[in-house]
Amino acid sequence: MKNRFSLKCYFPILAWGPQYTNNKFADDMVAALIVAIMLIPQALAYSLLAGLPVETGLYASIIGLSVYAIFGTSNTLSVAPVAVLSLMTAAALAKLSLPNPEEMVTAALALTFLSGVFLLLLGLLRLGFMANFLSHPVISSFVTASALIIGFSQMQYILGVSANGQNFLEIIVSLVREAPNTNLLTLALGAGSIVFIVFWKTMIKSRLLKLGLDSRIATTFSRAGPLLIALITGFLAYALRLDQQGIQLLGEVPQGLPVFGLPDMSVDLLGALVGSALLISIFGFVESISVAQTLAAKRRERVDLDQELVGLGTANLASSFSGGFPISGGFSRSVVNFEAGAATPAAGFFTAILITIVALFFTPALFWLPRVTLAAIIIVAIYGLIDFSVVRKAWKYSKADFAAVFITLLLTLTVGVEAGIGAGVLASILIHLYKTSQPHVAVIGRVKGTSISEVLTCTPLKLLKTNSRSESMKACTSPILATWKNSFSI
Repeated sequence: MKNRFSLKCYFPILAWGPQYTNNKFADDMVAALIVAIMLIPQALAYSLLAGLPVETGLYASIIGLSVYAIFGTSNTLSVAPVAVLSLMTAAALAKLSLPNPEEMVTAALALTFLSGVFLLLLGLLRLGFMANFLSHPVISSFVTASALIIGFSQMQYILGVSANGQNFLEIIVSLVREAPNTNLLTLALGAGSIVFIVFWKTMIKSRLLKLGLDSRIATTFSRAGPLLIALITGFLAYALRLDQQGIQLLGEVPQGLPVFGLPDMSVDLLGALVGSALLISIFGFVESISVAQTLAAKRRERVDLDQELVGLGTANLASSFSGGFPISGGFSRSVVNFEAGAATPAAGFFTAILITIVALFFTPALFWLPRVTLAAIIIVAIYGLIDFSVVRKAWKYSKADFAAVFITLLLTLTVGVEAGIGAGVLASILIHLYKTSQPHVAVIGRVKGTSISEVLTCTPLKLLKTNSRSESMKACTSPILATWKNSFSI
C-alpha cells in the first residue's frame, strides 16, 4: 500500500528522477520538440479565446508544464491552456463586465488562483474518487456543445467582421447579421489556412514515410502545420502589408518573462469568481484524468487521482503567480506526447524550456501574425472534440443518461457554458444516485424437480428504504425461494 506520508507520494519526481537515463532523455526531448511545435500557436490562440493578451498563453504553458513535471503522476499528460477551459474563462470574465484589459488580466489571475486552491484542497483531502461520480456521456455532450460555440465564435475572424454573443444562438444571429460585411481577403486567408492545416495533418506524414523518412521525423513534420501556416501568413502580412487591406494583425507581444508574484486580488473579486472557479476546477480535473488514465492504460501504467489533483492544483496556482490563466491536460496534445514517445513528465519540462526561448527571443516576430490564422488553428483543433454519437449511444444505453446529455447540450448552447456544465455535474450525481439505488442482484439455482440451472436477475426497486443490502436481497429473493432450491445470490 502506498505510504501517504512519504515525500514520493506528494513529489513523484523523487520516484522517477533517480531512475532517469540517457535513453529516456532522448525520448523526452523528441516528444518535447513535437509538442512545442503544436503548443506554441495553440497557446497564442487559446489566450485570445479566453479574451486575454496572447502572452498569457505562453506564460501559462511555461509554468504549467514545469510545475506539473514535479507534482504530476502521468508520464504523458500535457498541462497547458485548452480550448474548453479558455471558453469557460471567457464566460466567467464576461459576467464581470470589466472596463479595461488590465482588470481582465487581474480577474483571470484570481480565477486561476481559486481554481488552483480548489484542486489542491481536493487532492490533499484525498477526494480524487469524486471523478467517478461524473457521467462520461454528460461530459462528452458538454465538450461537444462547447466546441460548437468555440468554432462559430471564431467565424467572425474568418469573415473579417465583428460579431458577438454569450451563447450559440446569439453568435449565429450576430454572424448572419454581419455576413454582408465580409472581408473577402480575410475569408480567403482563413479558408486557405484551414485547408493547409487539415492537409498537412492528414496527408504529409504518409507521404514523408513513402520517401523513406524516419517515422519520428515524419511525425514531427506532420504536427508542424499550425506553426508553418503561422510563419507563412505572417511573412505574407509583412511582405504585402496586409494590415493596410483590412487584415487584423496580432500586434505587439511583450518580450521576456513575467514577474513571479501573488496577483492583486480583492475579496469582492474572489467572491464573484468562486462559482466559476469551482466549475472550471471540476471540468479541468475530469478532462485531465480521462486522458491521463486512457494513455496510462495503454502502457500498463497508472495515475494517482489524488496526486493528479495536487499536480493540477499547484500548476494552476503557479500559473496565477506568473501571469497565466486556468490550465489542464489537453487531449490532443497529450496523445501527441504519448505517440511521440514521452517517457517521463520531464518531457513537459523540456517543452516549457522551448516555449521560454520563444518568449525571450521571438515574440517581436508575432506582431505580423494575422488574427485570422489563429482562428483557423482553433477551428481545426476543436473539430475533433465534436462527437454527436454520444447522443445516439446514450439513447440506446440509458434513457436517464440521454435526458442528462440532452439537457447539458441544450443549456450549453442556449444559455451558456457555466449553465451547461453546472447542469451536467448535477445530472451526473443524480444519475449515479439513481443507479446505485437499484443495484443488480442475481439469484442462481436449480429449478425445483429438475436438473436445470438458471439465473434470475432481480433489481430491488426500493433499496434506499431498507436498512441494509442483506434486507434488499431478502426482499428480492423471498418470492423466488418458494419455487427454487439450492439457490444462492451474488
